[in-house]
Amino acid sequence: MTSAFDTRRSFLRSSSLAGLAGLALTPGAQAIAAAAQAVGKAAADPWREAQAIARRLAMPVRFRKKDYLVTSFGAEPCKLVPVKAWVSFEDQETLNTPAPGSKDCYPAIRDAVKRCHREGGGRVVIPKGDWFCAGPIVLLSNVNVHLQAGAHVYFSNDPRDFAKYGDHDCGQNGKLVVSRWQSNDCLNFSSMVYAHKANNIALTADDWTAILDGQGGVPFENSNDCWWTWKGKNATINSVAQDKSPNYVPGKLAQNQVNPLNPKSLLDVAPGLSEEKRLLIQGEGDKWRADDAYLPALSEAGVAIEKRVFGLGHYLRPPMIHLVECTGVLLEGYQVTHTPFWQHHPVACRDLTIRRVYANSLGPNSDGFDPEACDGVLVESCEFDTGDDCIAIKAGKNLDTQYGPSQNIVIQKCRMHSGHGAVTLGSEMAGGIQKVYAQDLVFENRNWATNPLNIAIRLKTNMNRGGFLRYFYVRNVSIPNGVQTSPSFYATLPGSPIPTRTVAAAAGGVITFDCDYTPRADNVRIRPPEVHDVHISNVRVGNVKTKDGRQASSYQAFVILGPVASDYNGPAPLPEVLPVRDVSITDCDFGTPSNGDQPWYLYNVKGLTLKNVTIAGKKYHSALQS
Repeated sequence: MTSAFDTRRSFLRSSSLAGLAGLALTPGAQAIAAAAQAVGKAAADPWREAQAIARRLAMPVRFRKKDYLVTSFGAEPCKLVPVKAWVSFEDQETLNTPAPGSKDCYPAIRDAVKRCHREGGGRVVIPKGDWFCAGPIVLLSNVNVHLQAGAHVYFSNDPRDFAKYGDHDCGQNGKLVVSRWQSNDCLNFSSMVYAHKANNIALTADDWTAILDGQGGVPFENSNDCWWTWKGKNATINSVAQDKSPNYVPGKLAQNQVNPLNPKSLLDVAPGLSEEKRLLIQGEGDKWRADDAYLPALSEAGVAIEKRVFGLGHYLRPPMIHLVECTGVLLEGYQVTHTPFWQHHPVACRDLTIRRVYANSLGPNSDGFDPEACDGVLVESCEFDTGDDCIAIKAGKNLDTQYGPSQNIVIQKCRMHSGHGAVTLGSEMAGGIQKVYAQDLVFENRNWATNPLNIAIRLKTNMNRGGFLRYFYVRNVSIPNGVQTSPSFYATLPGSPIPTRTVAAAAGGVITFDCDYTPRADNVRIRPPEVHDVHISNVRVGNVKTKDGRQASSYQAFVILGPVASDYNGPAPLPEVLPVRDVSITDCDFGTPSNGDQPWYLYNVKGLTLKNVTIAGKKYHSALQS
């Protein structure tokens, strides 16, 4: 069987020989485009297709009826002690953490999973109690790891414990695993729960008293820093309740600060690069040497995954639950909290169901559920209270698009609270996103006064991320407490027709399609995105009382910012830059936006239709473009 390494090696080797113009559409990207074109057709009845997907994924796994208790393999519960820890970007509370010297249950859980797998599968059971785990729970085929009610697994907050057990010995960087970090392939720390190429697997629990705790805000030993400190400085302008990372001060190493371990020139790791291509990828100065920019640069340069080594000495936090190239997955019934990074990140998985999960983490980048390049996903009856997007559908970034598009995804009967976006697509979507169906949702926004939901329905892409979004359907959404009623912004590029601090693309719109997302973050901007066939109906938005005593539902009802051609910085000729097109908004009431003079914003949009849309009490039946 071809391994992930083999696939990535051949893909990236061919990419590294491409010239500048080849960056726009590599052979791998051409294959993806062809495959996507073959399946990317609108359904005659999209909601009937959604029903068929949900029915097929109602129970994607089956297991032998045999239990393996981790206590039979030597696991023992731990005692807890209080600790002052961060619980969000800025707030601290006293939490419990395993007492020093607690027995590590990692070996017992590992051995139980291996025995279960070897004997034909079944359930590995973690009983009620407090458990300390200083390493990853690695799921193997035909194994269901199950937490009984009242089971609380505290994962170690020492990064070194997630660089001990990976399959790839990377010397001083640790033993690492095949991973994706913000949609770029790399070798990195293991997640707390991990699987690679496993089939028929599950992570389940009796109820939300069963907790997987990443201890993301608990300070490291002999330090006031924690996993969340590694986020570094927040770049959003006029953000609310998300202004800084815990214990971060300027000058401290973090993911977005230059890491002296990274080379001073890309030629050190990609000696075949032309000078023109190197300069484009690196951009001006040395900001590209920060870990969160260096990894995308390695992708653009065509560097093989075995040379994209992070882990110890670097600042790319692992996701909490990371499943790569798995088929037949069930995630059900548990609560996950205080995660170092994204809460759930399945990559290139097929037939995955997440049901009745409480995704509860308010730290930096605590996205609730980020399916990437997955085909066949059901998200049902989950609750999200997050420090970033509640649900964010991804599909690769830069040249890491070999897994193709995300598609055939159904989101239904869920409830969202805090977060950057309730249902989000992107920003990493170079492989494309299509056939997404979201219905019967409540974006309750219960923390509206102190930590509001930024945006309800959100698309993020730009001239770097590119990709396509098509055949996205949303209906029956209740937003009783609106979204953020003040605007937040991203800085635009010099010479852009969009002046900085003029478009509330970062927060404030109920619906926001942002095709100019954080353009300053990407040096290579040569792939125009394409967005079309989006249909949204029956969205109801309530008002709340703002600080100045007014009633408002949002800053604006919708913001649709299409691709900005002037951002392009590749070789001539400029590729075709298409407007956002064929979008309908039907039977919606957006409440009363606080920006009464401009209740919506449009740029590079064609074929936007409003049917029976109410904004501030006024009805609209309009065809709009800009």
